[in-house]
Amino acid sequence: MGDTRLAIRKVAFKHALAVTASATAAALLVEGVSKSFRRETGESVLALDNISFAVGHGALAALVGPDGAGKTSLLRLLAGLIKAERGRLSVLGIDAARDPQAIQSRIAYMPQRFGLYEDLTVRENLDLYADLHAVTADARRTQYTRLMDMTGLGSFKQRLSGKLSGGMKQKLGLACTLIGSPELLLLDEPTVGVDPLSRSELWEIIRQLVKDGLTVLLSTSYLDEAEACEWVLVLNEGRKLAEGPPAHVSELAHGRTFLAEPPAGTKARDFQARLLIDPDIIDAVPESGLVRVVTQLHADQSALRTFAGATARPTPARFEDGFMVLLHQAKGADTAHANPPEAEVPVSGRDNGAPVVEVRDLERRFGDFVAVDHVTFSVKRGEIFGLLGPNGAGKTTTFRMLCGLLPPSGGTLTVAGVDVRRDRASARQHLGYVAQMFSLYGQLTVGENLDFFARAYGLGGNQKRDRIAWALSQFNLEPFVNLPSAHLPGGFKQRLAMAAALLHRPEILFLDEPTSGADPFARREFWRRITALAAEGVTVIVTTHFMAEAEYCDRAAILDSGKVLAQGTPAELRGHASQKAGRMATMEDAFIAIVLKARGEPALKSALAAR
Repeated sequence: MGDTRLAIRKVAFKHALAVTASATAAALLVEGVSKSFRRETGESVLALDNISFAVGHGALAALVGPDGAGKTSLLRLLAGLIKAERGRLSVLGIDAARDPQAIQSRIAYMPQRFGLYEDLTVRENLDLYADLHAVTADARRTQYTRLMDMTGLGSFKQRLSGKLSGGMKQKLGLACTLIGSPELLLLDEPTVGVDPLSRSELWEIIRQLVKDGLTVLLSTSYLDEAEACEWVLVLNEGRKLAEGPPAHVSELAHGRTFLAEPPAGTKARDFQARLLIDPDIIDAVPESGLVRVVTQLHADQSALRTFAGATARPTPARFEDGFMVLLHQAKGADTAHANPPEAEVPVSGRDNGAPVVEVRDLERRFGDFVAVDHVTFSVKRGEIFGLLGPNGAGKTTTFRMLCGLLPPSGGTLTVAGVDVRRDRASARQHLGYVAQMFSLYGQLTVGENLDFFARAYGLGGNQKRDRIAWALSQFNLEPFVNLPSAHLPGGFKQRLAMAAALLHRPEILFLDEPTSGADPFARREFWRRITALAAEGVTVIVTTHFMAEAEYCDRAAILDSGKVLAQGTPAELRGHASQKAGRMATMEDAFIAIVLKARGEPALKSALAAR
């Protein structure tokens, strides 16, 4: 790993003038910075360890790394919200330790959960932040017009922000952040929880801001976003793994990346699970019906390879491939190739092929507003079914009706043979539900959360004790058993929520955007577990904004404005997308094509296209 770090640091230094400029001209200069925190358990955690880098004026730069890598801590240091214990930070030429308020008057920082006031309108939120930044009346007229045009929120000025879709909320948050005309913009996971269309629109805004001369540093769990930046810093457990142009991270996977076609009759996700057991394989992920493989050893890029009996052809490496190489080297082979998760046959046993969820003409109205409009689909036992759609499409409302948490306005709904409209309590006994915000109790420890949910599911005595012990072991939560769940990194909150949902061995698992904000390594671990559950007969219905994850589904439905626009296998849905020269159509291509066609809008050019 030392050789790899040395090589990429040399490359980064060689190309530094293209992005970072000299120290005196740098917008951001970080030298030997370290920061630690103390958990409520008394344990000291080193969040950042001797970090150094520089970013030049007008650059578009990214921070990437697993959960707990130190990305948010670094952004908060740069925003002058916390102080480093060692080292020096200079922001726009200002010493962060000496004058953090001077920094804050010249920058804008948008945290993961930006503070919009949901009982205020779009215009009232803008007015509030303009008041906080002492923006004059004349400046407001100019800024409001520019920001409304940029974000497309002009026709929604009188709408309550709480009534906006997730993508619109992010755009409004960005507009409020920019109201003071900052010289530097810090964004912490700005596209988490937004659909592919909104993500592309947000990136169009970011691109325009950089074109206008603004310096932007963002953290992201979408590695294609990092690849679209000029410079990237890769962190892991508070340490710097690499810095430099994204192409040089991609180069680490050169000669190691292949596309393999699963054997006949084998699902891509099952073939992926088989490949991940091989210690010579660093990474494997479904991609457009194939499996993308990254190997330990370099190979002749013109030669075919064979993996588990399947022929694979070489393919150009991308940033995500190089990132996984770096992460594999940092975490070690034992971590990357841990034993596959145990899956349990649900208490009702297996009956593959039989529909376990049936929805017919499902409808839900809120006054005159139709949130779900005559939705119909069915899911067989052991299937993974995806509910995809833009923010506000009706996915979560459908989920809540399926789980018996919200009564339908019309239609029929059967779960595990139980009519949900007539017997919601009985239906809930057959299912587990992971909500978008995980529904964990932040003030309770990991162990207390598991105890609470076990009791809620009717478990007691030895059964409760055994199931909690299973959950702690299977999800590697033992080290955190006494830690309040609010202090868990995002990936471990996801694990805890999943563990709680599986305590009572449900037949059906509902997952509402379970990987939102999770890093690529955590997402792979999550889907490995879901694949194992489905193989044992658990039925899984999932919503996600990561369209690459839709490749794990047996079938999926794409919704918009409460209606099903298209339904079928991933291959059938990809057939809706136009073929692009040099690459296969993806689920994201299909999603955008299907939604825009239904809306009667022209095709959208991705703001994340190669530079």
